[in-house]
Amino acid sequence: MIVLASKSASRQAMLTSAGVEFEAVPADLDERALEAELVGASPAQVAIALSEAKALAVSAKQPGRLVLGSDSLVEVEGRRFDKPASREDAAEHLRHFSGRTMKLHSAAALSRDGDVVFRHGALARLQVRHLSETFITQYLDTEWPEVSYCVGVFRIEALGPQLFERITGDQFTVLGMPLLEVLGALRFEGELPT
Repeated sequence: MIVLASKSASRQAMLTSAGVEFEAVPADLDERALEAELVGASPAQVAIALSEAKALAVSAKQPGRLVLGSDSLVEVEGRRFDKPASREDAAEHLRHFSGRTMKLHSAAALSRDGDVVFRHGALARLQVRHLSETFITQYLDTEWPEVSYCVGVFRIEALGPQLFERITGDQFTVLGMPLLEVLGALRFEGELPT
């Protein structure tokens, strides 16, 4: 049984659906402070670094166990977005995304006994349709506060598809973790049958 260094319902659901046994032990990290140390890093590099930091933080307290850390971040026209801090912040994010392409960087890392044994990042491109103020208000009336936990202010498994005209990239990346690559790494590490 692996350890998932996350409280993300989406990541837990992905692992459960794929038949991976896990225990969820969220990492206690100041992600914004870690990001501040990564000045000049690309969004893809930041997502991988945060995944590694989460896996390593939990691995330090789980000797001998394989720990999975994962992270996602959104970039639109060079600006990075974190999870919205408030409903007003979410509305501002949606206004900025309107009519633009959202780049969603999802990454994962595996750690055992303080060593990173796997890291991988993936990219999905999501073309956001033009969003009216009426739509944004109605969308947040239904989806808030659930989307407050979601980078990009959407849950693809809920009303999120209504934001987009087109999505390029695999569904697992959009859900927040490059699952196929993680499953391959878990087989390599002996946690899943080959």
